[in-house]
Order: sequence, then C-alpha cells, then structure tokens
Amino acid sequence: METIAIQESLTFQQRIDLLRATKLEQTREKQRVVGSMDTDDHGLILPPPDRREIVRTMSSSGMPITDCLLKGFQVKSNHPSGGFFGPKATGENYRRLLEMHPVYIDPVSALAGGYMVNFMSYRKPHWNPDLDFKDLREDIKRYKLLPGIGATQHFSQDLQIGLDKGWKGVLRSIAESRSRHPQSVDFYDGLEDIVRGVQNWISRSAVEAARLAKEESNPQRRANLEEMAAINARLVTEPPQTFREACQWILWYQITARMFNGSGSLGRLDLLLEPFYQHDAQKGALSDEEATFDIACILLRDTAYIQLGGPDAEGQDTTNPVSFLVLEAAHLLRIPANIGVCVGDSVDPALARRGVEVLFHDRTGIPKFLGVEQTASGFTRNGYPLALGRQRAYTGCHWSAIPGREYTLNDCVKINFAAIFEYAFNEMMNDPAVTPSVYELWSRFVHHLKRGVQAISRSLDYHLDHMHEVFPEMVLDLLCYGPIEKGLDASHGGVEYYNLCVDGAALATVADSFAALEQRIEGEHRISWQALADNLKENWAGLEGERTRLMMHNVPHYGSGGSLADDYAVKIARTFTEQVKESKTPHGFNMIPGLFSWASTIPMGKEIGATPNGRRAGEPISHGSNPEPGFRKDGAPTALAVAIASVQPGYGNTAPMQIELDPAITRDEEAVDNITSLITSHFKLGGTQINMNILDTEKILEANKDPSKYPDLVVRVTGFSAYFASLSPEFRQLVINRIISA
Repeated sequence: METIAIQESLTFQQRIDLLRATKLEQTREKQRVVGSMDTDDHGLILPPPDRREIVRTMSSSGMPITDCLLKGFQVKSNHPSGGFFGPKATGENYRRLLEMHPVYIDPVSALAGGYMVNFMSYRKPHWNPDLDFKDLREDIKRYKLLPGIGATQHFSQDLQIGLDKGWKGVLRSIAESRSRHPQSVDFYDGLEDIVRGVQNWISRSAVEAARLAKEESNPQRRANLEEMAAINARLVTEPPQTFREACQWILWYQITARMFNGSGSLGRLDLLLEPFYQHDAQKGALSDEEATFDIACILLRDTAYIQLGGPDAEGQDTTNPVSFLVLEAAHLLRIPANIGVCVGDSVDPALARRGVEVLFHDRTGIPKFLGVEQTASGFTRNGYPLALGRQRAYTGCHWSAIPGREYTLNDCVKINFAAIFEYAFNEMMNDPAVTPSVYELWSRFVHHLKRGVQAISRSLDYHLDHMHEVFPEMVLDLLCYGPIEKGLDASHGGVEYYNLCVDGAALATVADSFAALEQRIEGEHRISWQALADNLKENWAGLEGERTRLMMHNVPHYGSGGSLADDYAVKIARTFTEQVKESKTPHGFNMIPGLFSWASTIPMGKEIGATPNGRRAGEPISHGSNPEPGFRKDGAPTALAVAIASVQPGYGNTAPMQIELDPAITRDEEAVDNITSLITSHFKLGGTQINMNILDTEKILEANKDPSKYPDLVVRVTGFSAYFASLSPEFRQLVINRIISA
C-alpha cells in the first residue's frame, strides 16, 4: 500500500517557537565554546565546526578573551605592526571577509542571513602605534579615565537612505561623489568595497535559498524558501518594495553593521516600516500576524536598539500600528531585545500601558521606557531648536542621536567620580600644609574633576583628528548625510552635528562617602581623619576595621530622602554638568553630560581602593545614577524615582533609573496602572529613561548557582538585556546585588 506523507503546515506562532528553540541552542553552543558574554546578546551564530577557529588570549588588563574566527581568513596588513589602518585597507579587508562569510538560511524564518564572526576580532592592534597620544596619558592614568580615543560607532545611521536607494543606489551615490573629491579616493574605494561585499553575501544567500527550495519536500517551507530567494536576488541591487522586503533589507544592513564594529542602532523601526505596512495591508497582502512574524525575524538575529512612538519634529505623536506589532513580536519571542517605549503627554498612553503589560507577563526586562519629552527639551539647552531634539532617536544603552546627521560617541567616554575622589582624598591626606576637612576635600575634588573633564575634551579632539586614519565608520558612513557627499568619514567632519557625550559614574559611591565623612568625622567626631585613612589603606582589615566600615556605611544614603548624601549627589551632578558645559573642546566641539556607568561598574571598581562609604577595595562602584542597593530599608520605588530625577544633567543625555521589582507586584489588580503611574511620574519630575526588571529573588539566586537550570532567563543588565546564563559570575552578581540589600 502506498504511504502518503503528511505535509505539516505551521502557524506563525509555531514557527516562532521553532526559531526561538534554535536561538536557545545556538546560545548554549556559544556558552560552551566561547564562554561568558558580558554584552548585549548579539545574534552571532558560530561558524560550522569545520570553518571556525577559536583563539584564546589575554587582554592587557589580564582578562581572558575568546575570539571566534573564520578559518582561512587572513587580513591584509598595510602596517609593520601587522594591523590594517585607514579606509582603503578597512574596506578591502571587510569585503574579503564578507565574500568568505558562510551563508545562513533557516527555512522556518521569513528572512535570510546571520553573522558568524566579529570583524573587530581581526583588528590587532586596535590603534595605530604611530599615533601616540603621550601628552594625554598622564591625566588619563591619574584619573583612570575612559577617554573615548579609538571608540567605534555609538551614533546612528538613517536607514531611510538605504530603504529609498537600495544597494545600487548607494553605489551610484559613491560613483557620483568620486569625481568631486579626488583627494578621497581611498575613502570611496573602501566604501565601494564594502557595498560590493554585502551584495556578494546577499547574492550567495539568494542562491542557497533557491537550492534549498528545490530540495525541500514540505510545500510551506519550499514556498517560503522560493520567496526568500526571489526577495534577496532582487535586493542585491534594488530598494525594497514590500513589508517583508523592507524587513530583509534592514536585517542585512544591521548584521553587516554589527559584524563590522558592533553597531546596534535601528532607531525608529515603527516609522521606517509603517509605509510598507500600510501599502501591503491596504492591498490585502499583509496581515498583522504576518507582519509581527517578519519583525520577530529581525529581532531574532540581533538585539538592536529600537524606539517606539514619540513625537515628530512638530511634536505630533508618531505611534502607529507597527509600534504595537514590534512590542508583540518581542512578546512572542521572549528573547533578549532592546526596545524602548516612549512615554509623555504627547505620546499615546496605550503604548506605555501595553509596554508595562508585556514587561509584567514576560519578565524579561523588555521594554524599557523613554522620557523623550525631557531629552528633547534638554537638548535645546545646547542651543538647538526643539524640533531637532525631537528628531533624536533612542539607539543605544542609554542614549539617542539624530539619525544620519549627528556624531556623538555616546556611552564611550566615562569619568569615574570615585577615581577623582580617591586622588583628591590621598592628595589632601598627604599634604602636611593643610588640616583635613570636608571643605578642603570638596575643593580638591572639584579641582581634579575639572582637570579630568579638560583631559577628556582634549582626548575627544585627538580622536576626531585621527580616527578616520585608523578605523573609519565605513558601514555607518553609507547611510549618513554627508560622508559620501563630502568624501569625509563621520568621525572627521562628514556629518552635520558633533555633540560628544561625557558620562559621569560612581555618583552614589562618592555622594555617600562625602556624607559619611561629614557625619561621622565632623558631625559626631566618632573617628579621626587619619584613622579613617588608615582603615581605607588597610581595606577595613580586622574586627575593628569591619566595625568601622559598618559605622561609615550605616549613614543615610543618597536616595533616602532629605539626607546629606542626597544633597551631595545633587551637588556632584550639578558641578559635573557645569564643568562639562562651561566650554567646548579646544577644537570647538560641543560636549553633553550624562550619568551612566554601563557595566563598567565592575572594571572601574577594580581600580579603586576602599572608599569612606564602607565599600571595600576592588568592589564595583555604584551603578549609573542609582543609589546603592539597600539605600533605604523600605526600598521605596517612589524614593528611587525622586532621587534619580533630582540628579539629571538636563542637556539631552540621560541618567537612567534602574529598578528591580518583585513578581508579586504583578498579582495586584491595579499593578499595571500603578507602575505606569510610577513611570509617568518619574518623567514628569525630570527623569529621562527607565530600565526595569521583574525578578524573582529565589529563582535568580538558584540560577546563579546553576545557570544551566534556567537557560532562557533574560535580564536587563544595564541598558542592555542578555541571557543570565551567558553572563560571567561577576556580571550575574551585578544584577543580584540590585535585588538583595548589601
């Protein structure tokens, strides 16, 4: 008797479930092969075993580094160091890597493509040794600065350029500009090489999809593969016409940018996709379920940063049906993602409410919430019109940028307040000409903070002078307004606006330290300056040292409300803001202050000895603008919201609120309304961004003991989200410390 094979037809939800299972298995393989990954959960897929090469080295700081390389690929060096520098060498090498890159086709997905290596892994050395910033090194070392020299990406392209032009149109723009700027031949050669490499990658993927379609017996998968092949064959040259084609074009650009230098900015995805959605939906060619699935296939391949809703340049709300579909896609996938929901009087309140509902249901830390009205109005204090501030889009851990028009270096430049404090304290204690006092310490802290800011400003100029000679922003240049037209890299005058971010870190560590000194030494006379200095030097050694540590620690903290530490936090934030804004860089570039540590709380803390707030030597500094964990016994969310609102720099960059909530709160019938009210209240007070986790204490402690028991547990680490099991023990502890009082 003839057997008739049953051909399975999967629903969109079943396809999402299969894609999610594949993602989890690929993540487990990375955990086994690469180890800990203390960054965004990028969508990198390991190359096939016969095409991968695992190289383990040690960084200059002694930290282990594991690189997954493509077997057989060797860079072409143009320098005795073995590195490659400048636009021509960068473009040529990246094209060669793209043309060797394996294709990735999942027959269940709507979209082709996946990236398997990191081009940055081949950049050794990262900086051209001929360019020595020796005049800056003393201050960088003295204050333990993160100066931004050599930092990549951290600004935003405008994907609309690519959606309008397609790759052939981008090539045409390069060709048209070549003749006008003959001095930039290397730059144009590099840009063209990258586009040709991308086209090769897409073309090979289309061929592979067609080959798989011929071998596929399942009608649904065969039809999907055939459409995938046709879409990608067309997108090699032409701009997208349909919603699915737009999603595919965006994905190709995003994985190209991510693999190039880690760029993760998508910006206002709902606005980019809305015209394609309306066109296809009105024709009856696209359902909301299919559109959600296509978006999910983008999110699956990369944890790109996305803004939903928010005002346009005239202040009109841009929330549209695609805004909700992006949220729904993240909800159905339940994997790490970086989606920001705009909140404000000018934004549809239903979007924020739906965001809270998804956050409660999924407990993945997704989405985050954006006070776009505060950041837009703050941006005007730099001398820009409000309409321009509204055009900035959320495109990174804590930051925004004008797509395609603004170079920012957001989240790359950090001043560790604790390092400044430590230097000022030791200088005061070693100066026999002065009597130690809080007044004297504050004066020296302000002096050295100013020197640190000045060193940063000179470092930023140095970066802008030379980065284009080292590793230019080739992939982002393709979709910016100016680089192709001017023949100039975005890091060297190619774009219209330069607003360089300078973040302060360790706010609570230093505010609590000043408060402890003033209260315990000068107010209560419970310890002398020298005895305190000895305890710090000895890292609170012995029983008496521990008693002293607890005494210093147990003063009212920043965030407790009306305390000395609250006053110092505001004072530090304002002083820092004033120093950043009192002048531009020596070359005349604008700087914008923010308060954000990223996960640099760990390496920054390792460089600092014990501090007067009871922190031990080498422990992490405080997180961003947050008070220390356990800042008050009730841990009141409203107190947290008020405290962080009070320290906002107010010039368009953010000082995010990181908040962890117990899952029990979600069982309250009014919980969604209450948390939505907390979010809106924080922004009305002046807050700018909220990262929120719903974390079960027992579950996360169990996951910390054995991460393999919870392979799909997703947490928002700082501005980024990741699988808890992928984090190193130190980073896992960073999250745990925020939900368990120290």
